[in-house]
Amino acid sequence: MLSPVENVLFGIIFTLAVVMFLKSSIELVRLVLVGKPDNRLKGQIWKRILSMLEYAFLQKRVVSERYGINHFVIFWGFIVLLFANIEFVLAGLFPGFAYHKIIGATLGRLAYFCFDVVSLAMIASMAVAYFRRLVIKPSHIEYRSPEGFIILSLIVGLMMAFFGLHGAEIAMGKAFAPNAMPFSRYVVAPLLTNVSPSTLVVMTKIFWWLHALIFLFFLNYLPFSKHMHILWAIPNCFCRSYERIPIVPREEFNIGRPSGVSIVDEFSWKDLLDFFSCTECGRCNANCPATTVGKVLNPRLIIHDGKVNLRANGTKIRNGNRTNRLLPLITEETNRAGSISEEALWACTTCGACMANCPVFIEHVPKIIKMRRHLAENLAKFPEELAVFFEAEEQRSNPWGIAPAERDKWAKDANLRRFVEGSNPEYLLYAGCAASFDSRNKKVCLAVVKALTAAGISFGILGNEEKCCGDSLRRLGNEFVFEKFAKANVAQFEKLGVKKIITICPHCYSTFKNDYPQFGFGAEVHHHSEFLPRLVREGKLELKGTNGFGRVLFHDSCYLGRHNDIYEQPRELIVCATGQRALEFDRRLAKSFCCGAGGGRMWMEEHPEQRVNINRVKEALEKKPDVIAVACPYCMTMFTDGAKDLKAQDKVHVLDIAEIVAESIKV
Repeated sequence: MLSPVENVLFGIIFTLAVVMFLKSSIELVRLVLVGKPDNRLKGQIWKRILSMLEYAFLQKRVVSERYGINHFVIFWGFIVLLFANIEFVLAGLFPGFAYHKIIGATLGRLAYFCFDVVSLAMIASMAVAYFRRLVIKPSHIEYRSPEGFIILSLIVGLMMAFFGLHGAEIAMGKAFAPNAMPFSRYVVAPLLTNVSPSTLVVMTKIFWWLHALIFLFFLNYLPFSKHMHILWAIPNCFCRSYERIPIVPREEFNIGRPSGVSIVDEFSWKDLLDFFSCTECGRCNANCPATTVGKVLNPRLIIHDGKVNLRANGTKIRNGNRTNRLLPLITEETNRAGSISEEALWACTTCGACMANCPVFIEHVPKIIKMRRHLAENLAKFPEELAVFFEAEEQRSNPWGIAPAERDKWAKDANLRRFVEGSNPEYLLYAGCAASFDSRNKKVCLAVVKALTAAGISFGILGNEEKCCGDSLRRLGNEFVFEKFAKANVAQFEKLGVKKIITICPHCYSTFKNDYPQFGFGAEVHHHSEFLPRLVREGKLELKGTNGFGRVLFHDSCYLGRHNDIYEQPRELIVCATGQRALEFDRRLAKSFCCGAGGGRMWMEEHPEQRVNINRVKEALEKKPDVIAVACPYCMTMFTDGAKDLKAQDKVHVLDIAEIVAESIKV
C-alpha cells in the first residue's frame, strides 16, 4: 500500500511520536512521585488485581448509572481497537504484515469482524456522547468543554479513516476476507463502486495517512488533556483503599514541622495519582450535598485544581523550589484555576458521597481534611464560630462548653451501673456528647438504655468520666487536640478493661472503629442501629411488631451507611418494631443525601439559602411520612430544625429508631 519512501517516513514519524509520548508519560510519573510515601500496597496483590479487573475493566461502578453503559462500550472499544492499531502500525513499519498471516485465516476473519463491528459501535457511542453534550447538557459535567469535543472528534475521525481505508480496499478487490467486515463491505464499499481504480489508490493512501496521523496525535494529546485518565484510572483502581472512607494518617508533631498540606508535594503519591486519574465524569459533584445547595465546594474541581497545581508546580518542587513563585494550593479566592478556596474546604460535610460514587476510587475527603489541618493548625484560620467550638472542646471536652459535671445528668434517674476499674460489665454504653448534653438526644439515649435493659444486656456507663471522642476535631483538621482526646480515651478504656462498646452516635462509632486503631485501640464497637436488631434475632429483645407510628420514612446516616456499610440493619429493626417496611427516600443507601451536620458543619453557621438539611427535609415531606426515622443525633437535630424552618413540625415527627423500638418492647 505504501511506497518504500512512505514506509521510511512513517517509521520516522512513529518513532518521534512514541519518544514524545514516553517523555510526557515519564514526566507525569515523576510528578506523582514527588508525593509523600504511602504504604497501602503492602500485601493483597491478588485482591488488588481482582479489584482492578472488576472496577477498571468490568467497570462495575461506571455501569451503575445510565450513561455508564456508553462509557463501557467506549472503553472496551479502545481495548479491542488497540489490537487493530497495533496491526496498522506494524504494517506501516513492516510492509505486508497482517494478523491473518500469523494467526491463520479463521482467527484472522474473526479479528477483522470484531474490528469492523466495534468501530461501528464506537461511532454510535460518539453520537450518544455528542447528543449528551449538545442536547441533554447535564449540569454536573463541563458539557461545553473544548477538550471533550476534541477527543470525541478525534475518535470519530479515527473510525471514519478506518472505514474509508477498508471500504476502498474492498472496492479495489484487495482486502483479505471482505465479507468478514460487514459494515465496510456492505455499506462503505458500495459508496465507492463508481470511483475509478486510480482514485481508489489515492484514497487508500489518504485514509491510511489520516488514520496514522490522528492516531499518533491522539497518543501525544492524551498526557496533556483531561482524558489522561485513560492512562491512570487502571493503576488507580489497583491502588485503591479498602477502607470505605479512607482514614487520614496521624500527624507527626515535631518542632518546625508544619501540619497538614499547603504545598502539593505534601500530599501522598496516591493523592497525586488521584489528580491524574480523574475522569471528570461529575458523579462526585452530582452527589455532593454542598454542590447541590449552591455552595462553593465542588469535589470534581478540588481534584481538577489539584492536577493543575501539580502540573504548574511539580517540576519546580522536584528541582528544589518550594517557595519561589509557586501557584498557591489553598487561597482565599473562590475562582482561581489551580488553587482551592478556603471556603470550599470548610463547606465539606465529609459525608463521603463523592467517594462512594467515584468510578475510579479517588479519595476526595482525606485531601480536604489534610488541607484543613494546615489552615487550622498552622494558620489558626477557620470560620469564627469554630474558635468557640475548639475552645469548648479543649476546656470542657464537649462542643457546647457545658461543665463536665453535667455530663451524666441524663442518667440520674436511670440507676445505671458505672463502668469503673474492677467492675466489668460486658459492654460500655458510650453516650457521647449529644446524648449527654442535648435535651432531645438524651431521650434517645434513655430509649437505648430501655432496650438494653429489656434484653438483659450487662452494660455500664462512664458518667462524668466520659470524654468527647473527638470526631469533629479530626474532620475539621484540629489533629493536635483530637490526638490528645484519642490517647486519653484509649488509655482510659484500657485501664477499665473495656472490651466492647455500644454507641448512640454514628460519629462516635466510626471514630472508635476506624480512627482509634491508629492509637492502639482494639475493642469491639457497635452502634445501636446494628446491635438492637441482633438482640431481636437472638430472641433477647421481643418487640410487638405492630405499627402505631403510621408511615415511617428512614434516612441513611452518612457515618453509618457510606462510612461503615450499615444499611439493612436499621431497616430490619423498623420492620421488627412496626411490622412494616420503612418508606424510602429517592436518594438512599450509597446515594443518600447528607443532613448537613458532618465534618464539623454541625458547629458552623449556614446561609439560609444554602442549608443542606432544608433540601433533605423537603425531600422527606414529598413522601408524606408521619415519622422520619433517624439513627444519629446530628440527623435528629438537622431534621428537627428543618421541619421547624419549613413549619412542618406538626405534620411529621422525627424519631430515632431506638425510640421506635422502646415504644414497641413487649412488657
